[in-house]
Amino acid sequence: MSIFIDTSGFIAVLDMDDASHAMAAEAWTEILTSEEVLVSTNYVLVETCALVQNRLGMKAIKLFQEDIVPVLRIEWIGKVVHHAAMGAMLAIDRKKLSLVDCVSFQTMRLLGVTTAFTFDRHFKEQGFICIPV
Repeated sequence: MSIFIDTSGFIAVLDMDDASHAMAAEAWTEILTSEEVLVSTNYVLVETCALVQNRLGMKAIKLFQEDIVPVLRIEWIGKVVHHAAMGAMLAIDRKKLSLVDCVSFQTMRLLGVTTAFTFDRHFKEQGFICIPV
């Protein structure tokens, strides 16, 4: 089984000032000790790096790159998934639903992943199981 790791999960783990940090840190520890494959996308990595660099600085980026990224299976998004996600985003027509989210949903469906480590309500709206609950 696999767990998809979303930007909001990464941010909550890395940012000790985040309102969800304690809950995220506890869930992250449980996830790391599980047998689950941790999946993310290169789109999530780019989004996470941009946010972490802006909010927390380069030391946090280094921590992310050296300690977190190595435990992930990264799905590299190609043209087909990108176009499908863009089409879904345009069809849904919601200002706050990002292309990165739509790529994540598309990737999860293609891989058969049903659970995400996220604090983004859009995953639940799309029918995915969210950790932490």
